[in-house]
Amino acid sequence: MPPEIDQYDAGQILTPGAGYLREYDYSLNPYVGCAFGCSYCYAAFFAPPAKQQTWGGWVRVKRNAEAKLSRVRRSLDGKTMYMSSATDPYQPIERRLQLTRSLLSVLAEKGARLVVQTRSPLVARDIDLLQRFEQVCVNFSVTTDSEAVRRAFEPRNPPIADRLQAAQEVADAGIPVAITMTPLLPIDDPAQFAGSVADTGASRFVVESFTPTVGHFRGGTGEEARAVASRLGWDCAAYQAARDALINALAPNIRQGAAGFSPDYLLSSPARRS
Repeated sequence: MPPEIDQYDAGQILTPGAGYLREYDYSLNPYVGCAFGCSYCYAAFFAPPAKQQTWGGWVRVKRNAEAKLSRVRRSLDGKTMYMSSATDPYQPIERRLQLTRSLLSVLAEKGARLVVQTRSPLVARDIDLLQRFEQVCVNFSVTTDSEAVRRAFEPRNPPIADRLQAAQEVADAGIPVAITMTPLLPIDDPAQFAGSVADTGASRFVVESFTPTVGHFRGGTGEEARAVASRLGWDCAAYQAARDALINALAPNIRQGAAGFSPDYLLSSPARRS
């Protein structure tokens, strides 16, 4: 069933960086909510309690986002942006509305440094705009090598092969790409998975486990995803074994957890393998 869509005028479009995004000047979310509705998504916990139960079934569109961004008076030249922290800027509604595309045009004109986070092949549509940035990185979320696992945790997400193909298309266009295996879900073959993500041409890799819930103002991985992981035998030991195999295969251009999302890491030249 398609998600419920409504549009509203947002009070602001840029949010000062904080928490694991504290190294960024701003985060930018064109939408509230996300139709991909991943079972492990920490962002669900930032929605109103009534909306948390239907995460993935609704999306709010910031219809004034382009106008708000265009009217920002302070200079964004050299400022570092993360798009997005609590939604996917390329979720299905973007294909029709092209809201994210309009924001890319404004950010490029204003000279911003940009990290885009998505799991959608639709980002390849905007290669022409991404090429306008002096410093940019497209983070592709690829969480497993198993379609069965993907369907268990993220059934409304694009297939793995489609994401890898899009990542390669973006990288082939000369745009830096990072593969974010966050959270890393059960994988069938760590060595083969490492080869698949490396073959995209990505220059950065990030790996981490589920997001812990710490304190009242931080979302974490919900019980639904943890229950699926338990059924699949994906415990701490299994994660660590897979993580270590990926780190060994992808070093030195792989980091764990929040360190992997640092703009200094994502927007710098990759280290050479010895």
